[in-house]
Amino acid sequence: MKLVIFAGGFGSRLSEETRLKPKPLVEIGDKPIIWHIMKIYSHHSVKEFIICGGYKHQSFVKYFNSIKNQTDKMGWNIKVVDTGLKTMTGGRLKRIGHLIKENEDFCLTYGDGLSNVNIKKLISFHKKNKKLATVLAVNPPARFGSILIKNGAVKKFNEKPIQSETWINGGFFVLNKKVIKFIINDKSIWEREPLQNIAKKNQLIAYKHKSYWAAMDTLREKNILNNLWRSGEAPWKIWK
Repeated sequence: MKLVIFAGGFGSRLSEETRLKPKPLVEIGDKPIIWHIMKIYSHHSVKEFIICGGYKHQSFVKYFNSIKNQTDKMGWNIKVVDTGLKTMTGGRLKRIGHLIKENEDFCLTYGDGLSNVNIKKLISFHKKNKKLATVLAVNPPARFGSILIKNGAVKKFNEKPIQSETWINGGFFVLNKKVIKFIINDKSIWEREPLQNIAKKNQLIAYKHKSYWAAMDTLREKNILNNLWRSGEAPWKIWK
């Protein structure tokens, strides 16, 4: 099965790093986050990758050329496609549609998210339910900590607790090529009209994941991921 990776954005909220490189090439440990994502999927036997580049897309070409011996040994097949500098996410997917066979199922994710989700189970869930689209649903951490107050006294303090009753798009999808017909043009944002219309057709199903998930959107989040990796306690490191 193929994995399509959105990797063309400007990464403006991580501008400390992305002035020089696209966000998916920002390093966690000594490897870019996109490498970590690909290792997650490779562990579950997904080894054919289509990288939707845009901003500084040649950086991906240079990086993967520099580690070609390693990726060959792992059996990775990598295509870096320039999907346009200002193309939106839906438009990027539409631009690589010719690389997906008719009625073929494939995986899609973003170039800045990590999880310990079992990709094989996610794919099996998608096939079992026979919908056009499956999305990983995750519980987000709260932006701020919460406190429990009783008679004016703080009885419990939680530093950014998980919002267990709230579900958000975790960015790990399994899709059928037919979803591309819901995308109009380069200006289409995947998370808006295409996904909304797929849902209206009752063709979008959620796979709930209550274990580890994180997105690297800011320098603080990058530092958290690096600390986990260096401590040897990175939850997304499911490979040996």
